[in-house]
Amino acid sequence: MIKVLDRLLLFLYSVAIGALAVLAILAASGVFAPSSLVQFVSELAGEDRGVQGTVIGVSVVVLLVSLRFFIVSVRRSGTSAPSIIQKTEHGDIRISVETVENLALKAASRTRGVKDLKARVRVADSGLQIMIRAFIDGEGSIPALSEDMQRTISQQVEEATGIPVANISVYIANVTQAPASFKSRVE
Repeated sequence: MIKVLDRLLLFLYSVAIGALAVLAILAASGVFAPSSLVQFVSELAGEDRGVQGTVIGVSVVVLLVSLRFFIVSVRRSGTSAPSIIQKTEHGDIRISVETVENLALKAASRTRGVKDLKARVRVADSGLQIMIRAFIDGEGSIPALSEDMQRTISQQVEEATGIPVANISVYIANVTQAPASFKSRVE
């Protein structure tokens, strides 16, 4: 909720600062004299106390929004990496998404014929969604290899974390070429 409010405030703040920048550019390029803008504002504020109160109120709001953004930019975030929180009877357990990715990579590497693995994990309401990108050696059936990898990853991640795995997508990027072996001859 706070992030949404910060984004809304940032949008409004950007629009206000952008409008002020356009006015400054127009005044500097000679489209209108800066004195006419000062005269316009003083006439508005001088005649009507309601307008003066509005100008002060808007200025205070812009100042508070500026302070909020300054504090947000200086303050360190409490969590450095995204994590999954599990509630237990003894307290909370936080598992980083990177940990789950590494568990998935470790489990996938147990599948024979798989090389150069990459993993990405997303957290959904139904459980973890794991995407695996792999190169294979091309020796066996791709569907059988993929299903074996999915089964191994699902079992390993669920066993290690206690979090249900909703979906495992396997993307076979390419087939690796076996290095050619040359025998040297002595003559």
